[in-house]
Formats: sequence, C-alpha cells, structure tokens
Amino acid sequence: MSKHNEHSLKEVIEKLLKVYKLDEKLAERKLIASWESVMGVMIAKHTKDLYIKHKQLFVTLDSAALRNELSLAKTKIVKMLNDEVGTEVINDVILR
Repeated sequence: MSKHNEHSLKEVIEKLLKVYKLDEKLAERKLIASWESVMGVMIAKHTKDLYIKHKQLFVTLDSAALRNELSLAKTKIVKMLNDEVGTEVINDVILR
C-alpha cells in the first residue's frame, strides 16, 4: 500500500481551517480567551467586553483609572497577547 497520500489528522485539520478561512477566527477566539491569563485577574474583573474588528482589540473597562494605566502600555499589551496566541492577530488596542 502506498503511503504518499497519507497525512496526519493535524495537517488535515490545519489545511481545512485555512481553506475555509477559519484559522483567523480561531486565533481571535484564542486571543480573547487568553485575556485573563495574560492581563491578570484584577484587570479581567474590570473588563466588561472584548471583541476584535479589523485587527483591533476593543476593550470596555469599568474603571477610568485602569483605562488610563493600560493606555500607557498598549504596545506591550498587543505584543503579549499576540505572543500568547503565536501569531499576529491584532495590531492595536482600543480602550473604552
């Protein structure tokens, strides 16, 4: 039996995700799910909403002081979240 057409399940799933353009959405979901582990419990408690649109992460916070602190570290936040996912998912953070 020929083995030239055999692929691992992982390879097949990755190819399927790419063909149907689901890999980007999956990476976005992973990034949002990793918010608490990357930013910490205290910041996660003050986070009311998270969503990604056009490579921008929109974060709604209930604390103006925290929003001001995080605005000073936007580039660091982008880098930490992208590193956690392993690919560039976002290029900016919008704090509200």
